[in-house]
Amino acid sequence: MNIRAEKWEDEEEIYQLNQLAFKGDEESKLIDKLRTTHAFIPELSLIAEKQSIIVGHILFSHIHIVGKKEWPSLALAPMSVLPAYQQKGIGTALVQEGLKRARAMGFPSVFVLGHKDYYPRFGFSKASKWSVKCPLDVPEEAFMAMELFPAALEGKSGTLKYSKAFGIK
Repeated sequence: MNIRAEKWEDEEEIYQLNQLAFKGDEESKLIDKLRTTHAFIPELSLIAEKQSIIVGHILFSHIHIVGKKEWPSLALAPMSVLPAYQQKGIGTALVQEGLKRARAMGFPSVFVLGHKDYYPRFGFSKASKWSVKCPLDVPEEAFMAMELFPAALEGKSGTLKYSKAFGIK
């Protein structure tokens, strides 16, 4: 398996992958919208390939924690794997590689709204640990954060501000 940054010619296959993985096109449309914003980070839109087939995709985009001040961070969303390739470690490899690249690029932290039993294995904890709130009404255990550097979230409480592409007010 090869993990690399997406190229423009991958866009349609990424769209179809997310449609299949999520059984709809909401996430596919989100990715397309994010690509047109300043929140999009081309180096952190990664695909997993097996025999020239895109079998997985992960996207990290710019977000901010808004409190007494505004601090940069990343959102991990969405992450998808073709149904026939799920449960084979592809999602794990994408998350690990994405976090590695985000850290190498100097990003301080990552937030995810996801499965409470999946993301902690990578080092994610409840975002409430740092008094960071989600702008959506979601279960506390599903809204998680990870410091990419020690104490990166220390003293940075507030509410996340996502790109307008997410449609969150």
